[in-house]
Amino acid sequence: MFLNIIWLTFFLGAFLACLAQWLLLGDSGIFSAVMQSVFDMSKTAFEIALGLTGLLTLWLGIMKIGEKAGAVQMLARLVSPLMKRLFPSIPANHPAMGSMLMNISANMLGLDNAATPLGLKAMKELQELNPNKDTASDAQILFLVLNASGLTLIPVSIIAYRAKLGAANPADIFMPILFATFFSTIAGVLITSFFQKIEIKNIVFISWFIGLCAAVFGSLMYFSTLSAEAMGVASAFFGGIILFGIIVFFLILAAIKKVMPFDAFVEGAKEGFSTAVMIIPYLVAILAGVAAFRASGAMDLIMNGVTATFNFFNIPADVVPSLPTAIMKPLSGSGARGMMVDAMQQHGADSFAGRLSCMFQGTTDTTFYVIAVYLGSVAVRKARHTVFCCLVSDAVAFAAAITMAYMFFG
Repeated sequence: MFLNIIWLTFFLGAFLACLAQWLLLGDSGIFSAVMQSVFDMSKTAFEIALGLTGLLTLWLGIMKIGEKAGAVQMLARLVSPLMKRLFPSIPANHPAMGSMLMNISANMLGLDNAATPLGLKAMKELQELNPNKDTASDAQILFLVLNASGLTLIPVSIIAYRAKLGAANPADIFMPILFATFFSTIAGVLITSFFQKIEIKNIVFISWFIGLCAAVFGSLMYFSTLSAEAMGVASAFFGGIILFGIIVFFLILAAIKKVMPFDAFVEGAKEGFSTAVMIIPYLVAILAGVAAFRASGAMDLIMNGVTATFNFFNIPADVVPSLPTAIMKPLSGSGARGMMVDAMQQHGADSFAGRLSCMFQGTTDTTFYVIAVYLGSVAVRKARHTVFCCLVSDAVAFAAAITMAYMFFG
């Protein structure tokens, strides 16, 4: 629904802007210029999607090795003590807890194809415990907030897009995204705990909270002592060693579990090709709409207005080119992806705007899509405080992304 409205807005807004320029300025060539831009961008979108095939094939193959070797199950067991405290209404050993743990673990490892079915399964199992079938339960709301906050350890697709669009080091946004999404997840948990009166003053939650915060703030303090150039080098180093370490860990785990890594890789790699092909229509549609909106001058008009507003309040205006990604992200994942690609094409993959757009894309999930699909799957109509808590998490994610962008790349 949202994507249809947005797409219509792009083309209708572009047509009205062209019409205004023709009537007021006599620019009769604006219509053909916009159409040429749409044709060019459609070709570019196809080339980008096609170029992603190898990178997505590689990473989805590696992820399949980890999945078959039991990495998801290991991560689920690790976080299970914390989950039991956050979801006190779920009885011990109820199948919903296992499905939620597996879903969150799969999301953290970037296994979207595995995460969504597990999430829908968890929602159905949580619905069995829900006394009011048309109203979201506390457990369902917190589960949705954890999904919408988008805590991901490996932003596979973003790294792939940056590589395709010429980034010098595609993984240099790895650490900033990890920090920003950590803050958004913590914010989501805290605001939901406030609404639901969850008892967070227990040794398990406090230990996890202190431990994670110490690790994050300690890392941030270390990075803050470095120069801008050294910070970029360090971020790229840690991002590279963590990603490569995960690959080696998956292979070692596969050997221990007697999983055939090559066969598992090929199985996952097939998904990479189909995924790259699947996104072509979405990417062409969104980027064609963005191209029309930009070539007509409508995008510049809006961005100039936003820049003037920022200048009035003495807010740095260099975040403005990245804002379309942030605005689109809660509404549409494919729309935000298109905005991210557009920002990198217009300003460069290694520009401040290009990197910040990638961070906006990676620090949270598609909030309204997650809410609609997950609640719709169990016919829940009353969301209660779900939307508010998810949007608070989104706001913290975007604020943290801007802060991290200035810290690492400003």
